[in-house]
Amino acid sequence: MNIPLENIQSFIGKEFATSPSPFMLWLKPIVVSAKHGKLCFQYTVRKEMTNPIGTLHGGVTAAIIDDIIGATMYSLGEPFFNTTINNVIDYYSAARENDILVAETTLIKNGAQFANAECIVWNHDKSKMIAKGHSTMFKIQAKK
Repeated sequence: MNIPLENIQSFIGKEFATSPSPFMLWLKPIVVSAKHGKLCFQYTVRKEMTNPIGTLHGGVTAAIIDDIIGATMYSLGEPFFNTTINNVIDYYSAARENDILVAETTLIKNGAQFANAECIVWNHDKSKMIAKGHSTMFKIQAKK
């Protein structure tokens, strides 16, 4: 029984409104699919996510990648937290206010101390890659 994964799956087609991450609640992702080690969320680019030239701020793109990779680790149902020790992003295309983005994660390796995952952010129909990120996470014990 994997309660975190079941929680995420219960929001398929809806905004993930019970995330333990306040930042994720601000991003307002819609859960498209959720499997062990693989998530797909949809995001709408809001005005407050843009930079002065009206495109999606690179920091928000990086935050989406970091946050959904964190949710991917959460979905594993393991008894500890993962902290990001690096997040490498390649930016390919711009997105604008009201664009719909699709972010997909893949867990690459889940070791005893470190985990690696990647995320690709696409436009709504996946015809244009917006960014691709790779993260390494360090496993830390949860405080009781």
